[in-house]
Amino acid sequence: MNGNVKSIESKNILSRAVSTQLFWIITFSLFTAMAAQVAVPVQPVPFTLQTMLVLLSGAFLGARNGAISQILYVLMGVVGIPVFANFSLGIGVLFGPTGGYLLSFPLAAFMVGYIVKENSSFVTVMLAMLAGSLLILLFGSMYLGLFFMDSWREAFIAGAAVFSIWGVIKIGAAISIYLSFSKKYPKLPHK
Repeated sequence: MNGNVKSIESKNILSRAVSTQLFWIITFSLFTAMAAQVAVPVQPVPFTLQTMLVLLSGAFLGARNGAISQILYVLMGVVGIPVFANFSLGIGVLFGPTGGYLLSFPLAAFMVGYIVKENSSFVTVMLAMLAGSLLILLFGSMYLGLFFMDSWREAFIAGAAVFSIWGVIKIGAAISIYLSFSKKYPKLPHK
């Protein structure tokens, strides 16, 4: 009898943990979708806030759950929910100029979560978010260079260099948000 009670109690604890993780994964996917709508429509790639949420998803949720939240975000857009910048949607967006950035989101979230996992000091968080942001910019500009631009130089300027000041502002905001909230609240459930 006592073994059955412990087994039921263990299942309930596991169920609550999984439910909490799913809640935060979905929440960060939705936050990324909302941040994508804060956009300055420039060509070929708009300035948005979504990369800040990619970095935060990795920092708060950990490598695995942060990456899953970004996979879910991309999948929502692919299946026809208007979550990409300027309420765009569909698989065609992945084949457009922003496709490289979007495809790098799960990798960047994973990287940030992996780096921050063991050490959440200011310097480590800053380096993690800088690395995640650089990964997004480099992957996105390489994609532009391969499919949309005449030269790698042109792709780097249009796909990475143009975002440098905006990127520094978003990284600074992400660091500030993470350090403020992680002190007030324990790390969100992750694995």
